[in-house]
Amino acid sequence: MREYNRDIHMRLKQSDIDKIRRRMDEAGIRNMSAYMRKMAIDGFVVNLDLSDVKELVRLLRYCSNNINQYAKKANESGDIFKSDIDDIKRRQDRLWNMANEIMERLAAIL
Repeated sequence: MREYNRDIHMRLKQSDIDKIRRRMDEAGIRNMSAYMRKMAIDGFVVNLDLSDVKELVRLLRYCSNNINQYAKKANESGDIFKSDIDDIKRRQDRLWNMANEIMERLAAIL
């Protein structure tokens, strides 16, 4: 059974439909039913640019890979260089700064 099984019909002028479609495009929503349902229930749609989050995740993967390589090197040889540890610390600090900036921007939206 479909979750959405009730219909509501309304009549609109073409200019209203055009305006709704423009707002859907701005919000990055293609499904008019989903858009209309969201607007009717919540009154707004939040469209977030998450490119910074994607970059943060990419850097976290990169940093995690480096940490794993350093750990493997330390386990194999018993040695790890101070410069390697300093590099890890610098990268981690950069990631924390990026995460804090993203969280501050998200908090300002909500």
